[in-house]
Amino acid sequence: MTGPFLRRNPSVLWVLLALALFTVGVTVLSEGFGIGVLSTSFVKTLGKTLCLCLIAVAMDVVWGYCGILSLGHVAFFGIGGYAVGMWLMYARTEEIVVQSLAGAPLPPTPQEVVDGIGTQIFGVVGSSQFPWIWTFAGSLPLQLLMVLLVPGLLALVFGWLAFRSRVTGVYLSILTQAMTLALSLYLFQNDSGLRGNNGLSGLQNIPGLDAVPQSVISIGFLWASALALGLGYLLFAWVVSGKMGSVIRAIRDNEARVRFLGYPVEGYKLFVFTLTAIVAGIAGALYYPQAGIINPAEIAPIASIYLAVWVAIGGRGRLYGAVIGAATVTLLSSWFTGGGAPDIDLGFYRINWTDWWLVLLGLGFVAVTLFAPQGIGGLVDKLVRKP
Repeated sequence: MTGPFLRRNPSVLWVLLALALFTVGVTVLSEGFGIGVLSTSFVKTLGKTLCLCLIAVAMDVVWGYCGILSLGHVAFFGIGGYAVGMWLMYARTEEIVVQSLAGAPLPPTPQEVVDGIGTQIFGVVGSSQFPWIWTFAGSLPLQLLMVLLVPGLLALVFGWLAFRSRVTGVYLSILTQAMTLALSLYLFQNDSGLRGNNGLSGLQNIPGLDAVPQSVISIGFLWASALALGLGYLLFAWVVSGKMGSVIRAIRDNEARVRFLGYPVEGYKLFVFTLTAIVAGIAGALYYPQAGIINPAEIAPIASIYLAVWVAIGGRGRLYGAVIGAATVTLLSSWFTGGGAPDIDLGFYRINWTDWWLVLLGLGFVAVTLFAPQGIGGLVDKLVRKP
């Protein structure tokens, strides 16, 4: 089975090979394991970029292949980040509290430790009690399970309600955006149980690895992100190939005809929507420990629009196009907004790229739409197939 699959999808091997070479190359050039050409902060940027490429591939499957323009997958991405962030904050704060109470005349009781952790985490919102949502925060295996279960169940319930009602097109996009907005507004509240606007911070400090420098930890996350992207790409390449791939493409092109032929359209759509939501949650769980912080602003609806722009620029319906689009836009954004691009003084006006980046991104999106509707991936196709 593997042979025919790879022969039908030669781009999979090329993408995985490029990903492996990229990961090894960054490791050799890094401060942690290599010659120190690449800074730790830039290695983290590259690791985060791989996570964004993973969610872009998931978005391409649900939109480019199945025709569902979801503006809610960033919500699943954020849920994955919050799930792993809760354990990181709890375990890290527990280390600090236990260390501070170690010099007490009497050993602290377990309840005193828990109270101390609660005060440290929730004091910023005027509380010291753990909300029910933190029930499993002290267990890494259970929180990792939440990374999969919560986005998956939310997508399953939302998708079942939407698809059984046969909501399609722009109305479905609005519903997914409303879900994202509702979640974001809820998380902004201090009584949400997730520290409101403050979010979860200090996530780059991995419990039990105090003696390990960030330069080494960043490489570990880079490899984990590359592995997740490689496995996710392989999974989705298998999903969109063969009979299943033909059916979901047909749903995209003519849903009514596919239903008339007897295929369970809602079942296929629900499967794709739920699977991509779970993968988005995994991407978020790897992204935010590298970012160091997560707050409700990360789940704002505008972030989902950015995700759609990445896929459109890379080329819908091409998994490698989603990777190219996400990587290109993310790295350019980091360069323009991070001070890498020099400002241009026109005499009468000074162009500050930090302020003009979104305008440039919008112009790039319009240009791709008008002159290269198949995206960067389409241009790659033409170059590869050119005699």
